[in-house]
Amino acid sequence: MRAITIAEPGGPEQLVWAAVPDPVAGAGEVLIEVAATAVNRADILQRMGFYTPPPGASPYPGLECSGRVVEVGSGVTGFVVGDEVCALLSGGGYAQRVAVPAGQVAPLPEGMSLLHAGGLMETVCTVWSNVFMLAGLSAGETFLVHGGSSGIGTTAIQLAHQLGARVIVTAGTEAKLQACRDLGADLAVNYRDEDFVEQVRKATDGHGADVILDNMGAAYLDRNVQALAVNGRLMIIGLQGGVKGDVNLNTLLTKRASVTATTLRARPAREKAEIVAAARDAVWPLIEAGRFRVVVDRVLPVEQAAQAHRIVEESGHVGKVVLDVATGSGG
Repeated sequence: MRAITIAEPGGPEQLVWAAVPDPVAGAGEVLIEVAATAVNRADILQRMGFYTPPPGASPYPGLECSGRVVEVGSGVTGFVVGDEVCALLSGGGYAQRVAVPAGQVAPLPEGMSLLHAGGLMETVCTVWSNVFMLAGLSAGETFLVHGGSSGIGTTAIQLAHQLGARVIVTAGTEAKLQACRDLGADLAVNYRDEDFVEQVRKATDGHGADVILDNMGAAYLDRNVQALAVNGRLMIIGLQGGVKGDVNLNTLLTKRASVTATTLRARPAREKAEIVAAARDAVWPLIEAGRFRVVVDRVLPVEQAAQAHRIVEESGHVGKVVLDVATGSGG
């Protein structure tokens, strides 16, 4: 088969579409012929040499995919050859085939195309596990998500809105702010010229945000704590703003608030399977009812993965940048 390989750590030009050994389905795994995948920030970090795949994972980028089952390993039930599926991966989505534990695979939602499903699993599982399973966001609470126009952001806005929360987002351009409003955001804050702490307090009559989903890390740490409500929950899933920050612990104590930091990629297969099952049960009905969609900024052939990485690195997108693997040149 062919896959996007990383010649050496560095810029997008290091992504090379090359011939590599074929994977096989081990016990408890299914082999998927990949139709589509999508670019996530973790892929960029891996390309730069900052995010090594966990032991046993595929060395190729790609944390999600859609496609068709072409082989079923021993001990697998619930899937047969020919099934259209989507999957949460530890790596290997930028390839023509990938082997994945069956618990991380879900049937294609009814009415969703394989192309759009290529950008479904990583963001849905990240948002569902953090915002709902861990932070317990509930109807009537206030939810703040940073980077509202990103793949994570567009997913979080829709799910929180559909489940009855008040949604506040930050983004950096009017076009992105409007895209967030169109998806259900109640308030969109331009982080370039507005103080999100002040805007959250004003919008909530001083209550603050019950749950915050943050991709910035250090740069926003203290301000996020300031923006939290009493009993608020800050979920940190990214470090785009640095890894070391200061926080006023007295504020945290006074608010009886919590700060949780999580990653998804390196979790044991059992935990990933639980997250995939929970997300499927909650989100697939929303998709099939037309109440949730994958926001796709554009679709590029997998051979143009370098260009896709540039777009995401420059934040020149809204939603997901999808890579079409099925109609690539192959070779």
